[in-house]
Amino acid sequence: MELRTSGDREGKMTETSGLDQDYIGFIRNVARSTGINLADYKETQMKRRLTTLRLKYGFNTFASFYDGMVKDKQLFQEFLDRMTINVSEFWRNPNRWEVLRKVILPELKGYGHARLRVWSAACSTGEEPYTLAMILSEEKLLGNSSILATDLDEGALDKARQGLYLERSLKDVPKDIASRYFTEEGPMFRFSEKLKKEVRFQKQNLLTDHFETGLDLIVCRNVMIYFTEEAKHQLYQKFAASLRPGGVLFVGSTEQIFNPGQYGLEAAETFFYRKIRS
Repeated sequence: MELRTSGDREGKMTETSGLDQDYIGFIRNVARSTGINLADYKETQMKRRLTTLRLKYGFNTFASFYDGMVKDKQLFQEFLDRMTINVSEFWRNPNRWEVLRKVILPELKGYGHARLRVWSAACSTGEEPYTLAMILSEEKLLGNSSILATDLDEGALDKARQGLYLERSLKDVPKDIASRYFTEEGPMFRFSEKLKKEVRFQKQNLLTDHFETGLDLIVCRNVMIYFTEEAKHQLYQKFAASLRPGGVLFVGSTEQIFNPGQYGLEAAETFFYRKIRS
């Protein structure tokens, strides 16, 4: 399937909604200046979230809100935070991480590749890739693995690189593992410097940027629910193309793929999808 250009998607949204020219103009301005296309996100959720932020700072229109963002970097960063919903925890949905640890990783290891290539897509403030680093370390696989972590929000990436977290973010981490990889610093907990070095962070727009290929494991959880069906379809195609045969895509607990075969995937475990080996 051919990817649409930003202009194509903007035009489609104008035709289908046609209700709020102020918001449509905002979408166009953001796309032209940043490459971020809000038309790929569910309109009702995104518009409500951004309206709250706009009114918080006293902007009566999206046009004036955009002008304010251009002039104020802090406001633009808050816009990104609100848009990308940086809510994350270590070991979120612990039973799924146990499936990864006990079922998926041994299977991937069994393929005999020299290095296990792992990608945490839309990694937010780092909890997910650092969870991967801890699990790989516990399974004695970290030394033969590479972990890429990407996100659109540079502010979130800066926080991830810092590796400093509130105690509530660690609530699902097994106690013995938390004691090995976190150091208490006042009200905060600092993640292991040794494991931090094993994660490569970089900025990426999932909808427009190219993906690396030959990956063994892609983790993209609790992100797809914010995209339109068309954008989801494009992303699943791109994820599948990035996996090695036998590689696995790990999605969130509300993001089941109902027809994985159309992407060349098959169900491996609940919320895990394997690229079909020919």
